[in-house]
Amino acid sequence: MGDLTILAAVVSAAFGYLLGSIPFGLVIVKAAGLGDIRAIGSGNIGATNVLRTGRKDLALATLLLDSGKAAIALLAAKFVFNSPEAGFIAGGAAYLGHCFPVWLNFKGGKGVATFFGVLLAGLPLIGAACGAIWILTAILFRYSSLGGLTAAAAAPVLAYFLLNGPVAIGFCVFLAVLIFIRHHANISRLLKGTEPKIGAKKAAAKPQVPEPTAE
Repeated sequence: MGDLTILAAVVSAAFGYLLGSIPFGLVIVKAAGLGDIRAIGSGNIGATNVLRTGRKDLALATLLLDSGKAAIALLAAKFVFNSPEAGFIAGGAAYLGHCFPVWLNFKGGKGVATFFGVLLAGLPLIGAACGAIWILTAILFRYSSLGGLTAAAAAPVLAYFLLNGPVAIGFCVFLAVLIFIRHHANISRLLKGTEPKIGAKKAAAKPQVPEPTAE
């Protein structure tokens, strides 16, 4: 890792993890007096579930904070230690903290917003390309989760061909693996064909027809 010292690496990792593990969705919803976001909708702490409270402003705030915290960790560590490697360590640790926060018994968000935020901060070209892949996949197949998974899988490949740097490639592989781990339930539903599509409405419950009685 070049001139990066062990102390700088440890500090970067600790700082990134603690910053990334702040559950902004949970904090924001509670502060707004709407209770525990984990008891609403899917139970996830991310912006999509915050939107289910009916408050678009809270969902937007969660999206920006979740996408920004890993980016801030990466840029801050890179600046303080004058080392791109320190930035990648802090950014990766922040992403890990978001997915597995110590404050919530290691049950965090799925990390798509954080994934794009940290990629755009650390590897802007890869981040922009993955964002385009996510949008295109989501439009074509109407599965938001598939878009995120496809973009995550593409990140290491793009890093290999466009950057060809072992640190950048390893960083993208790390992020992609965590994305797939956090989306294991979505992957199962995609394989079974039960994953809800974007814009799909739940089918209305069919009225119960009473059984005819014997006369």
